[in-house]
Amino acid sequence: MASSGNKKTTMAKRARENRLRERRLSKQAKKEARKQAPSDHLDSPGGALHATTTEATEPRPGEAALEPIVQPLAEVD
Repeated sequence: MASSGNKKTTMAKRARENRLRERRLSKQAKKEARKQAPSDHLDSPGGALHATTTEATEPRPGEAALEPIVQPLAEVD
C-alpha cells in the first residue's frame, strides 16, 4: 500500500521531461555538426575558393566565357 507521502509522477510530466531531453540531444547534435562543417568544408578538394567564388571555373563546351563586370580602378599618381 502506497503512503500518501509518495508523490506519483504523472504521465504528462514524464512526457515533458522526455521532450526536453530529446530537444537537448538534438541541439547538441546540431552544435557538433556545425563544429564539424567548417573543417569538412576546408578539407574538400579545391578549398574554400571554389565554394565561394567562380574564379577558377572554366566555361563548359559550347558556352562563351563571361566578361568581368567590375572595371579596374584608375591608377593614382
